[in-house]
Amino acid sequence: MTTFDFRSPASSTADTAGDRFVRFVRRLASTAPGLVLSWLVIVTVVLWAVAPGWFTSFSPYDGDVDASFSPPGPEHLFGTDRLGRDLLARVIFGASTTLSATLLAVLVGFVVGSVVGLLSGFVGGRTDAIVMRFVDVLLAIPALLLAMTVVTALGYGTFNVALAVGISAVAAFARVMRSEVLKVAQSDYVEAAYGSGAGFGRVVVRHVLPNSVTAVLSLAALECGSAILAVAALGFLGYGAPPPEPEWGLAVSEGRDYLATYPWISILPGVLIAVVVLATNRISKSLGDQR
Repeated sequence: MTTFDFRSPASSTADTAGDRFVRFVRRLASTAPGLVLSWLVIVTVVLWAVAPGWFTSFSPYDGDVDASFSPPGPEHLFGTDRLGRDLLARVIFGASTTLSATLLAVLVGFVVGSVVGLLSGFVGGRTDAIVMRFVDVLLAIPALLLAMTVVTALGYGTFNVALAVGISAVAAFARVMRSEVLKVAQSDYVEAAYGSGAGFGRVVVRHVLPNSVTAVLSLAALECGSAILAVAALGFLGYGAPPPEPEWGLAVSEGRDYLATYPWISILPGVLIAVVVLATNRISKSLGDQR
């Protein structure tokens, strides 16, 4: 007896693609559960930043004084602070501030550091020596101390904190980019490009940069974790968003006077920061292994 498949080719193809994706996720979950968990953490935090209202009905600003210092429970998963504000709501809404500052910081470090390292490594000579000595000086200064110095000069605020953290990361990006450019610049295809009449700019854009940027992108993923810590640390010290704005570092700072009696106010946001940083580092390691 002849049977007919009335499914359209498009739906059949979609089902096949869906099956492949499910099999890929299952295989990945069985071989690297830590990586899958890390991606789930990052995706959740990104969704917090994009649409915080989906995850909580509480306001990060308004509190109930009668519910002050409520411990973690079914109604308030992270408890409440001294003003009766839901701590989970402040953490969820604070993800937008912290992550936007982190992305801006990494973008500043990536762009400026890559340009400096690219030109230094490809031009060489005295220019390379001068630039690298300046980079060595920046690397000798602890990143957080350098960021604190820069944000003090620029002024307080989330945007200035992001710029300060980005400037403190420039040296690391420049060092990695320069080392990759030195390898690529000695390749046969670069010499062949010069031999075919290509100019300096064309060789850099078409050949050197695309073959050098992979390692820097891997470093950018790793720097996201460091930038989150730096932004949160500066927020904890009072350089970032002013109260009552929700921000992760500020959330930890607001509970430091109550650690002995109401420890969840600082501990739970601090644990969240640590989990996000560990997830970012795990993803960065996987990207580095695939390079």
